[in-house]
Amino acid sequence: MSDHARQSLPHRRTRSDHSTEIAEDYVEAVAEIISEKATCRLVDLASYFGVSHVTANRTVARLEKEGLLATEPYQPINLTQKGSRLAKRCGERHEIVYQFLLTLGIDQQTAAIDAEGIEHHVSPKTLACFRRHTIDREAE
Repeated sequence: MSDHARQSLPHRRTRSDHSTEIAEDYVEAVAEIISEKATCRLVDLASYFGVSHVTANRTVARLEKEGLLATEPYQPINLTQKGSRLAKRCGERHEIVYQFLLTLGIDQQTAAIDAEGIEHHVSPKTLACFRRHTIDREAE
């Protein structure tokens, strides 16, 4: 592999990670809102993310086309089976990163904020190390 190709690998992965961040955030939010309120409406998502109703609507429409969300006019937003699986994976990944940051002595508020960004970019190999580190700390 050339030096140029080797140097571009991290950038390509980061761009790929960025392309899925919004979908991951939205399905995770829908799952969380449904868990808390029993239903999720567009207004809930707009409020959750601090975006306009139009922005939330466009994102929901895109995620519906991708098979992650199901909607009907004037009805709550639901996760599809595919969306539920993604939300579960994202929630688990988020919790592992969050718990790992706490084991480093980072305060809860900072860990929550940082985990939100890191969770989208952590590789499966690094996540497994985070998990082992966290489990080893809990066993002590």
